[in-house]
Amino acid sequence: MGIIKSSFSFVMGAALGVYVAQNYQVPDIKRLASTAFSMANHIEHTFRKNSNKKDD
Repeated sequence: MGIIKSSFSFVMGAALGVYVAQNYQVPDIKRLASTAFSMANHIEHTFRKNSNKKDD
């Protein structure tokens, strides 16, 4: 009885996830993360402090 009780929430979550993925437009997480990383990298390079090198 213990394994059924502990795995019930996992099975229901998996079933709900399958239902949502099939019936709704779920965004692609890899592409979303890649876009966020690209934007963060752009902001970092834009607002980075100037280095104090005398070679420039």
